[in-house]
Amino acid sequence: MRKYSVQALLLTFVSFLLLFLLSPSIPQPQWYHHFADNRSFFGIPNALNVISNFPFMVIGLIGLVLCHRRSSYFNISLEGELWGWKCFYAGVTSVAFGSSYYHLHPDDASLLWDRIPMTVAFASLMAILIIERIDAKKGIHAIVPLILIGIISNVYWRFFGDIRLYVLAQSAACIAVPLMATLLPPMYTHSPYWLWASGFYLLAMLQETTDRVIYAFTFHTVSGHTLKHLSAAMVPVILTLMLAKRSVYSEKLLHVCNT
Repeated sequence: MRKYSVQALLLTFVSFLLLFLLSPSIPQPQWYHHFADNRSFFGIPNALNVISNFPFMVIGLIGLVLCHRRSSYFNISLEGELWGWKCFYAGVTSVAFGSSYYHLHPDDASLLWDRIPMTVAFASLMAILIIERIDAKKGIHAIVPLILIGIISNVYWRFFGDIRLYVLAQSAACIAVPLMATLLPPMYTHSPYWLWASGFYLLAMLQETTDRVIYAFTFHTVSGHTLKHLSAAMVPVILTLMLAKRSVYSEKLLHVCNT
């Protein structure tokens, strides 16, 4: 089962790579920076889109602290796994600052600092699942390369004006995480939490695409993009609960430690 699941993931990656190589260059659409809610409060431009990033900082810092005290709060069995979660929570914490900075003055230059922390968080989750469900050593060695790929995809867009590599990296992570969580045998209990987290991110993407519709539907109270931030922040919240609640499948752990 694991062999065919890994093959399916590799096939998906190759398909995305071919799509990148065969498709024309895609510039960043400038309409992306024009959000429905641009109201200012207390001198803060685009206030709700800025303030709604605060939950990322809260849950990110909580996660980093609890990772430091993992024996008391989190069930993390492998040292490499711990580094993966630390990178994830560092990325989540950085989202609060990068996204707030972007929404204070939305343009291509500030968008770079919004996207880099997100790609770090996504890449860390992919590495964590590789550690847990495929091969611990390969997953540990994959943490830095996956994060670098995410960062390079953003730098490539900023210097060459082409978002294809960024879209590839983000799409690959969005597909790989739920696929690995579904198809590969887990090391821990509470595996469905991965799917709940993926569902909230999918909801966040839907809210982002319906930014103006939601703003009009709520009589200009809250926009889809603001709700997107709150839904996306539920991803680390759910994964934090998973880390606190889960326990080890002993046979799976023994197999991973022996590989």
